[in-house]
Amino acid sequence: MQTNFTPERLASDPRMPASEKILRTCVHCGFCTATCPTYLLLGDELDSPRGRIYLIKDMLENGKPATEQVVTHIDRCLSCLSCMTTCPSGVNYMHLVDHARAHIEETYQRSWHDRLLRRVLAAVLPYPDRFRAAMLAARIGKPFAGLLGALPLVGERLKAMLALAPWSLPGRSAWEGPQSFPAAGGEARAKRVAILSGCAQPVLDPAINEATIRLLTRHGVEVVLPKGEGCCGALVHHMGQEHDALAFARRNIDAWTAEIDVEGLDAILITASGCGTTIKDYGFMFRNEPAYAEKAAKVSALAKDITEFAETLELRHVRDPGFQIAYHSACSMQHGQQLKDGPKRLLGEAGFKVREVPEGHICCGSAGVYNILQPELAGQLRERKIGNIERTKPLIVATGNIGCMTQLAKGFADKGAATPVVHTAELLDWTTGGPLPDKLARAGIKDVPATGPRPRKDMLFAAE
Repeated sequence: MQTNFTPERLASDPRMPASEKILRTCVHCGFCTATCPTYLLLGDELDSPRGRIYLIKDMLENGKPATEQVVTHIDRCLSCLSCMTTCPSGVNYMHLVDHARAHIEETYQRSWHDRLLRRVLAAVLPYPDRFRAAMLAARIGKPFAGLLGALPLVGERLKAMLALAPWSLPGRSAWEGPQSFPAAGGEARAKRVAILSGCAQPVLDPAINEATIRLLTRHGVEVVLPKGEGCCGALVHHMGQEHDALAFARRNIDAWTAEIDVEGLDAILITASGCGTTIKDYGFMFRNEPAYAEKAAKVSALAKDITEFAETLELRHVRDPGFQIAYHSACSMQHGQQLKDGPKRLLGEAGFKVREVPEGHICCGSAGVYNILQPELAGQLRERKIGNIERTKPLIVATGNIGCMTQLAKGFADKGAATPVVHTAELLDWTTGGPLPDKLARAGIKDVPATGPRPRKDMLFAAE
């Protein structure tokens, strides 16, 4: 794409040269429209990556404040990054739309109710104690969700927010940081890793990190939950609140750097793939900040999804479940991090019959807080995803992102289905000697007796 940025315009913002380079990479081919969820639903060119790129180019190149049209179409973008998987030219749409969202935040005055909701989400979700209190309060409002939907301006968003909130929360985990867990059972320490505790996940489902810690320590890995780490910044980053996102990221970089400097880390593991995509991008986010550029790049290089790291271990499976499961690949996993076959391979080797979900490249509609800010589109995508999953007739759905788990669980509940949605790490923990995941027990799935280490299986995989 031809651009006409003036030298003065390029020098006006340290983010501008990278965005100009991205714009020049686009060749207008339109392949991205074939895999864009919003274009699939709406059929509007401006709700495709190519259309949004045109809007962003005009805004950034000419130094214009964001307009209502630009904001409408950028807000509808899920940042699922399916377009990046499809693009033959390697356009880094993620970095471009992140810049556009920050520019919108800096130059556009949203409506009062939109500003209020975004401020509430930014003030609550990244903080586990606040989020827990909000979830407990939401139980009071859930019976009235239908009535709230009729309120002008804010009703549908409030209804969506309450609908996603669970009726009950698990108790606080004793495994929350800061603390460390040595390799179990007399195993010699093979590796030392840090795990991101996160913000929403330890409130909604602490069993995920508990299972991950058991899985790792059982295989000779020391696990540390560092002092001072917290939200990765992804939630506010995708709302364009760049200042706050960088503040969260700096705190984590400092916490992990302290561990690297004292005892060393072989990896920084993330069990929520949405967080993983952002942490792996810290090096880019801090490229223009001398005090953090090198540290951020080191952190990004060490960041690994739990399944990515698990593939480096010789997992010793002691159960042979044989269940038919569907693997839902989160967009942040398959598009953001380009981790596609590894999780399915791990599940196949663990003894599950893994089914391919039709339209697996299309987002489920979770996308951070998208299912709150854009509830209608998110709901359509959720229904489409649930329908495609059900075509595979799975006993279990496995995935690697808490946002997707919440979104899919609501979709199954809406249809009266009891299909459990479980994190991949929980299943791997179970087949290597851990307890039956509570979600499976609640769905009436019985435990499979442990029979001792068994030969490694080939991946059992079947397409629809």
